[in-house]
Amino acid sequence: MKLNPKKITASAAAMIATVATVAALTLSSAGAFAADKDMHEDRAQQRIANMHVRLSITPAQEAQWKVVADVMRENGKVMDQLTQQRVDKSKEMNAVDDLKSYAAITDAHADGLHKLIPAFAVLYSSMSDIQKKQADTMFKHGENGRVSNKSADKAGGK
Repeated sequence: MKLNPKKITASAAAMIATVATVAALTLSSAGAFAADKDMHEDRAQQRIANMHVRLSITPAQEAQWKVVADVMRENGKVMDQLTQQRVDKSKEMNAVDDLKSYAAITDAHADGLHKLIPAFAVLYSSMSDIQKKQADTMFKHGENGRVSNKSADKAGGK
């Protein structure tokens, strides 16, 4: 049996479209966002408090920390605004609008990271070796400092 490249390409495109549609439908559940209109801001505030303690921010680092915390708060505010817009418009959105809305949220998340990186880099450069090690662990292993399953599998040689 000879494979037809056009059929393979069409099949791949159909599969990608199906996966994108399922992802959009899964992520568009308005109920998930409607529960707490300030969910991202609240979560940012919790992370700020948690990180401040875990990183043992010193009085000398407070000015740099404030910049980091302000960026995190602003990022949370932007995400809350976008997710609320998504909820508010969810009944009128068609599939294309839904994908565009999700893309806007994804873009805002990436933009927020790009704003956070230089602010955090300044703070990081002022940290002691112990603080840097803690920051490295937090960012490498997630907020709770636990290794993800993939990392654990690699560490265990699986």
